[in-house]
Amino acid sequence: MIGHVESLWRYPVKSMRGQALPEAFVGFSGILGDRLYAVHNAAAPKAFPYLTARGRSDMLRYRPFFRDGERTVLPSNLVEAEALGPGVTPLYPSHEELAVDVETPSGEMLAIDDPQLLHALGDDKSPASALTIRRSDRAMTDCRPISMFSTQTIRKIEDAVGLAVDKRRFRANIYVDLASGEGFAEDRYVGRQFRIGSKVVVAVLERDIRCKMIGFDPETAEANPEILKYVARNHDGKAGIYAAVLVEGMVRAGDEIRLVE
Repeated sequence: MIGHVESLWRYPVKSMRGQALPEAFVGFSGILGDRLYAVHNAAAPKAFPYLTARGRSDMLRYRPFFRDGERTVLPSNLVEAEALGPGVTPLYPSHEELAVDVETPSGEMLAIDDPQLLHALGDDKSPASALTIRRSDRAMTDCRPISMFSTQTIRKIEDAVGLAVDKRRFRANIYVDLASGEGFAEDRYVGRQFRIGSKVVVAVLERDIRCKMIGFDPETAEANPEILKYVARNHDGKAGIYAAVLVEGMVRAGDEIRLVE
């Protein structure tokens, strides 16, 4: 055993505020409900055609909510599907069950498809006329389905930069409490496999390349470049790890994380 799940997070809308979950279904495409929506930006480069907090930091202050939160945690027939044997794909929630509302920084509640949301997000560089809401059945993550980050790495960064660091800066899906107690110890597991809880198995593929996003306070969106500078100078600009899902199932806060030999 190398540690425990400290907390689970998903982000219904790419670059907006995340939600902590006591439990989550982890599928091949990632955590159910993670980054299903994104703001497509026709004025952005084709390789990464999204409006994100990199260019509009106050997106972090928008709070998305699934209207029917209970139905978005796990497939409705998960127990029955698992009883048929390994590898049976369960029934995911419908588009209607995955509908999202967004609370703006001013406190206004808007449906994800309300044109007023795009008007609120538009600016001179990315006008509302260039923005559309995209909905995908597959999580619109930057690179890999699952991102993981240890609490020990957060404490290491705090000590290095001399300030309290909110873990939400790193926008991970699974925060882990490692038994080793060492910062950046998750790096050593690249190329290995974890079993999380009783069923889920993930393969750790690579370290997570970081950008200016980790410099933004997730509550105020204020920028502090010292965190990214430290990571760039001392850890090759990387912090946390990416993983692919090999075996689907439920994961809960507190679950053990074990190496698969």
